[in-house]
Amino acid sequence: MIITKIQPQKNDKRVSIYIDGEFAFGLMVETQYKYNLNEGMDIDNNFIETVLLEEEQLKAKSIALNFLAHRKRTEKEITDKLKEKGFEESIVDKTLVYLKNYGLVDDKDYANSFVKDKVKLNKHGPQRIKYDLYRKGVSQEIIKEVLMEDNEYPRALELAKKKMSSYRNDDRDKIYRKLGGFLQRRGYSYDCISKVLKELIK
Repeated sequence: MIITKIQPQKNDKRVSIYIDGEFAFGLMVETQYKYNLNEGMDIDNNFIETVLLEEEQLKAKSIALNFLAHRKRTEKEITDKLKEKGFEESIVDKTLVYLKNYGLVDDKDYANSFVKDKVKLNKHGPQRIKYDLYRKGVSQEIIKEVLMEDNEYPRALELAKKKMSSYRNDDRDKIYRKLGGFLQRRGYSYDCISKVLKELIK
């Protein structure tokens, strides 16, 4: 089989490959250069398979990098995204290795940043943060490590004090129940909630 024509596509990052006078497939220019594809080149099916596999790998990397351009992601989020796009497991695994090697994916770093944001901006408690990280595919080991030094009480107390003003027309039992439910939904532990309620509701 002979490559009879290599034609640039409208997107100047891709080319169309013609074999024996007929269109065969499209490729990124990067793949063309990597395999030194040129007109008149004699190729076989094994070579084509290798080139197309590389093309799939480059597509997966490109999608992953675009996905990461907006914000940090976990390994699971990237895996789910690529599988959703139809990439095979081997391609997904190699893409993750590539991203890790360049420090673009790091679940521990992600978890640390996530905890800081949720604590500072949302005032979430550790139970809520733990659940959210678990859903994003972060391992239990990493979750435990990043939450090890979290002192939830001052944060819960600050939140509760602000919330108390909206209960001023309620009796003690209602305030106790409502405030406890509010802190529970925010992800604070039972012990922390009990301590806050004892402090604020005499």
